[in-house]
Amino acid sequence: MNAKTVFVLLFSLNLLNYIDRQILFSVFPLIKEDLLLSDAKLGILASAFMFVYMFAAPVIGYIADRTPRQYAMAICAFLWSGATMLSGAAKNYFHLFAARSFIGIGEAGFTSVSPSFLAEKFPAEKRARILALFGLALPTGSALGYLLGGFLGFHIGWRSAFFLVGLPGALIAAFILFKLKDGRTRTLKTEKPKFRNYFSLLRNKPFLFICLAQAMGTFTLGGLAAWMPTFMHRYYDFSVAQAGTVFGALTIAAGAAGTFLGGFIADKMLKKTKKAYYLVSAVSFAAALPFAVAALSFDNYFIALSFLGIAIMFAFLQTGPLNAAIVNLTDIKIRSMAFAVNIFIIHALGDAISPAFLGAVSDSFNLRAAVLSTILFVIPAALFCLAAAKADKTAQNKA
Repeated sequence: MNAKTVFVLLFSLNLLNYIDRQILFSVFPLIKEDLLLSDAKLGILASAFMFVYMFAAPVIGYIADRTPRQYAMAICAFLWSGATMLSGAAKNYFHLFAARSFIGIGEAGFTSVSPSFLAEKFPAEKRARILALFGLALPTGSALGYLLGGFLGFHIGWRSAFFLVGLPGALIAAFILFKLKDGRTRTLKTEKPKFRNYFSLLRNKPFLFICLAQAMGTFTLGGLAAWMPTFMHRYYDFSVAQAGTVFGALTIAAGAAGTFLGGFIADKMLKKTKKAYYLVSAVSFAAALPFAVAALSFDNYFIALSFLGIAIMFAFLQTGPLNAAIVNLTDIKIRSMAFAVNIFIIHALGDAISPAFLGAVSDSFNLRAAVLSTILFVIPAALFCLAAAKADKTAQNKA
């Protein structure tokens, strides 16, 4: 199977990954009313997914680097798709909590394996662009999650929405299981990684700084992703459907633009400096701050959302560059493990806690104060990018 076909296949599944993950947030108001939940409990639903997601990633990443990786991707896609459909069958808070947790297991496997699997199909000088294009699934899938959640939730109910978005992932998983092949088969016979290889990753300073930078950015983006539709519902009097549609459109436009530009700019700058991936990311995080603060300073929703869109665009610029840096900094034998560590760190310190944190702050103060509290985390994100640039002494020319 050629590289372009692999890209289309994995991008499609990655798109469904984010649709299934984000659809929950656009139906928060409907679930709150139906199951009589507090904002804090709603936030915990998002955090439950992330805690399971981040703890499952190192285990699945280790297994994936010791076996043909298409098996891990296919099995995990089956699991998260089934759990998404079961979310619609939840009769109470505990059932919904359990279903969201199993989605975390499935998506952890795919996200640990797919970036390195895909990047290895392309030359090093194109990796930031390819992973940026692959990363377009995040804003696009998230936006579709908001759009579909708002539309389907409003017209046929939040339970049916979960049923409808869960099925396609299982179909693509079956195709991957039988058609996709791992190019590392020969290496696996003689050089299977050991669990102790995780410790070598923890000694890789630029890799750790990348993880910490992404964690700080993920804290902000994860909190905004979970609560901005509800914020718009409360402060701008949008209906659930309107909030999901507007925020979804904003996310896909701004996020896609930022993701694409980040990969393109970083690959171009790489010809001039080996630190390009880090520098582009640092500037993008820093540039997001003033626009995000401005967005919360206006009561006029058009002005506020315009500034928010610019902030989201800058926040997504780092997607391709930092993921490409991880591929270049790690050995081919342990790249699934590297992304698994990355997943654990960015979510443990990021969106595993920020949705619940925002819910608690909202219950104690108000949602505007809660959203504002997340924005400042882009400052340490930019600083960690600069620290990674300083720590990276390699030429970044690994295969």
